[in-house]
Amino acid sequence: MTKIHLLIKKEDIKEEKIADGNKIAVVLDVLLATTTIVSALIDGAKEVIPVLHSKEAIELAKQYQQDECILAGELDAKPIDGFVYPSPTLIRESINGKTLILTTTNGTVALRNSSSANKVYIASMLNNPAVASALQKRSEDQTILIICSGNSGETSLEDFYGAGHLIDCLLKNSEYELTDAAKTAMYFYRGQKDAYEILLDSYVGKLLDKYNQNSDLRVASSKGITSIVPILKDGKVVVEKIYSV
Repeated sequence: MTKIHLLIKKEDIKEEKIADGNKIAVVLDVLLATTTIVSALIDGAKEVIPVLHSKEAIELAKQYQQDECILAGELDAKPIDGFVYPSPTLIRESINGKTLILTTTNGTVALRNSSSANKVYIASMLNNPAVASALQKRSEDQTILIICSGNSGETSLEDFYGAGHLIDCLLKNSEYELTDAAKTAMYFYRGQKDAYEILLDSYVGKLLDKYNQNSDLRVASSKGITSIVPILKDGKVVVEKIYSV
């Protein structure tokens, strides 16, 4: 039976352990990196490139014409000079046909640090059902590692809730062996069905509310609105497939 592990924060990622064995990683950063990535792909982004920091992003952008890419990022939830804030509603206006180069404090770091897995999926509330459908088509001898990006070494309420949502989606059609952490996320999700209120009550959610970014909270709390399944391939996020859910 396929086993599901849950990591609570990106600092728990051990790259050598991910590389060892037949492991699939699923990364969540509900507010906002993976939500922004999925939303950008829905809105027509050519691809998304997650990077570790602004310096890497700026160097990478030099390979593109100005109208071919968008630089987006934050550091410790603060805007970066010369970058679009990584808000799905802001990026939506101009992303169609372009490459999104994205740097965030937690999500893009978690993606990069998970890259040694056999496959890396990008998940959010928007596409958790579709990601679950993709995972259910994998062979049973693989271990699924669900990774919450967290908040700079701390547990993230919204990522934990999002992980519970993904696990709940997985259990609707298949059986899995869950670790205690995975079970805890699942039970938490099943007891708290109002996604918007959970996200609003989180640390990052309160910051977004303070700065009138409730539209991003609404986007991030939208369950199963897309069937796209993005994967990290050769350092770039692309759509692997569109699954019926």
